[in-house]
Amino acid sequence: MEKLRIVFMGTPDFAVGILDSILKNNYEVVGVITAADKPAGRGQKIKYSAVKEYALANNLNLLQPTNLKDESFLAELKSLNANLQVVVAFRMLPKVVWEMPKLGTFNLHASLLPNYRGAAPINWAIINGETKTGVTTFFIDDKIDTGAMILSAETAIEPNENVGQLHDRLIHLGSETVIKTLALLEKGQVQTTIQTDTDDIKTAYKLNKENCKIDWNKSATEIHNLIRGLNPYPASWCFFTDKNQEWNVKIYESKISTESHTHEAGTIISSKKELKIAVKDGFIQVLSLQFPGKKKMTTGELLNGISFSEEAKAV
Repeated sequence: MEKLRIVFMGTPDFAVGILDSILKNNYEVVGVITAADKPAGRGQKIKYSAVKEYALANNLNLLQPTNLKDESFLAELKSLNANLQVVVAFRMLPKVVWEMPKLGTFNLHASLLPNYRGAAPINWAIINGETKTGVTTFFIDDKIDTGAMILSAETAIEPNENVGQLHDRLIHLGSETVIKTLALLEKGQVQTTIQTDTDDIKTAYKLNKENCKIDWNKSATEIHNLIRGLNPYPASWCFFTDKNQEWNVKIYESKISTESHTHEAGTIISSKKELKIAVKDGFIQVLSLQFPGKKKMTTGELLNGISFSEEAKAV
């Protein structure tokens, strides 16, 4: 048995869940590395990463390098005398960093590799209508999410589950998988599987304004999957137009209504309680949304204060 001395690297909430699990299982974390502080929001106040907040609250040794190749950072990292590094939702590491510890550096990725390598694996699994996903631990190499796999665990994606719900479930699954991986490393019993690339591998592209926009010419299922795959963050969006007004609207929750109609795709049909948008194979019923400058609300709350004409369209 080799006692592990772990350096943990991560930034968002997802990483906090894993770090918390490592500590609660009595592993020694000799250092935590997270993103540098940056201004956020309208007031541009300095915002700490979720991992920094956790590290400070638990008196962990914290490093926030801006340059991972900086000599002083590398010297400080080496002085921690770690024999293992664990990475969860951080950034690409230079070889000089991931090669440093004796037992290597492993990453937890929120997909069943080799599918959904990249920045937003949980979102894309839902957007693409997958019925299962999972987590994988693997040793880091010089490319993104391509290293030799250690362990994976899978879970079903529920038909109407959103990315927030799946994210929270994958924290638990990821924590269990990381702890099992640590136990194997401790005992020197790790066996790896090399990732094999095929032509049909799916990628978890970085989310941007363009790929979060709803295309009302797509099928009801594709649109519904996009909406739930981006709820609560960063949220799908489109424009609502009515007469001479236009709003940039975020849509958070929807329901598919399969009924035949003769409306053009994007036509908004509303009553005092219901708002639905025509698509080629039925309607998307909007359940919650957000208008510019307003808080997120249910459709019922919105329709208390606004009504749409027969000319209203979603584009």
